[in-house]
Amino acid sequence: MSEQKIDLLETVEYGGCSAKLPPGELAGILSKLPKMQHPNIMVDIDTHDDAGVYRLNDETAIIFTTDFFPPVCSDPFEFGEIAAANALSDVYAMGGTPLLALNLFMFSSAKMPLSAFEQILQGGHSKIQEAGALVMGGHTIEDHPPKYGLAVVGTVHPNKLITNASAKPGDLLVLTKPLGVGVLVAAQRLNMVREEAYRKGLEQMKLLNKWGAEVMTRHELTCATDVTGFGLLGHALKMAEASDVSLAIRSRDLPIIDQADELANDGCLPGASFRNLDFVQPSLHVNKLVEPHLKMLATDAQTSGGLLMCVPPEKLDAVLADLKATGKHPQTKVIGEVLPRTRKMIYLE
Repeated sequence: MSEQKIDLLETVEYGGCSAKLPPGELAGILSKLPKMQHPNIMVDIDTHDDAGVYRLNDETAIIFTTDFFPPVCSDPFEFGEIAAANALSDVYAMGGTPLLALNLFMFSSAKMPLSAFEQILQGGHSKIQEAGALVMGGHTIEDHPPKYGLAVVGTVHPNKLITNASAKPGDLLVLTKPLGVGVLVAAQRLNMVREEAYRKGLEQMKLLNKWGAEVMTRHELTCATDVTGFGLLGHALKMAEASDVSLAIRSRDLPIIDQADELANDGCLPGASFRNLDFVQPSLHVNKLVEPHLKMLATDAQTSGGLLMCVPPEKLDAVLADLKATGKHPQTKVIGEVLPRTRKMIYLE
């Protein structure tokens, strides 16, 4: 008997990082939680950074993060790869090295074949191994639709920690992966996307941010974040707030993945884009010449998106050359600059 064909996208309405709670609602809830007070806490939830950081000693700090979500693609193995790459990204965004991982898994053995469970885990483990981390076990509960991700511990030297709170006026904004995977996933559900473009989106989501992190560390950058469920503008806003600066982003310079530009212009926009736009709107100024679909792509929820780096001008050429030399980030672009704090926090030009 042939093996049952599994299409994970048939099980969900929202997949990947687009399944996150609306950022405005989440921020309101988090603001009511008691603040953790400890001298060894280097980063907590105050700045909405990529992960928490705790100093163990003068040589080592641990980065602790977690991320999981419903399927963002049809194939179980690829879903495992993407979910793991996305969870590992928080460690890379802070200049760290992944060390340990735990699987977080919600799966219904009554509604799906166990072969899908196995393939998702295998996909996740392949990315954990690529990262050089160790799988220490995990936890599984019965639930449907399936959801998968990781809790990850990484390490970083306390003096080499990269956060979203150290952007300086004059820094240039560099983005390592193109935008638009949320649009491609939505279009896949509607049979509107070309297979070649969709495959490029999947491969981008599988790509670890390991190489970008190595470049940031080599050039002693201090400020970055990864671009995931709150979209480019959502994560840029958190960076601007944490650093007490404003950011100018040039819409015409945004790298866009193949066909996402065309699809967004035709109105194929996932709901998460509008939720993210609502969140940033009070802090956003949009130049009247910005094309509407580019504004929406700037709020598109990215799954396992790229790194948004703040690069001092004198380091820009070397950083771009090293990113190009990795062979992993051919669409890296300079998309804007850091400004002194002004009336609005984000200027989309």
